[in-house]
Amino acid sequence: MKQHIAHITLLVNDYDEAIKFYTEKLKFDLIEDTPLSETKRWVLVAPKNAKECCLVLAKADNDKQRNHIGNQTGGRVALFLYTDDFWRDHAQMLAENIKFIREPQAEPYGIVAVFADLYGNFWDLIQPNT
Repeated sequence: MKQHIAHITLLVNDYDEAIKFYTEKLKFDLIEDTPLSETKRWVLVAPKNAKECCLVLAKADNDKQRNHIGNQTGGRVALFLYTDDFWRDHAQMLAENIKFIREPQAEPYGIVAVFADLYGNFWDLIQPNT
């Protein structure tokens, strides 16, 4: 049997501001943006050339969902962005004014730093050891 995780949902305030952040600041690809109704869209973004998994940018549509925007994991790192060149991506993210919560450090598994997305979700930027 072969399985894989295809999509992970991330609650957002607004489709267009989220698309702009992920495609312009993080340089992700917009995979799909399909209207489903007057208020809902199916929006997928993913890192350049990534085929394994996409983020579903889902606009919160009630108070319960809105209360979890930016804190879907209770303050823990929510997502892990692997890279083949940590310092290139770190510099590019700093140039885009991405806020780093924890500075780069060497860990037994690689180089890692924690950054926040536009809503405050924490991400690890990681270059794993080979």
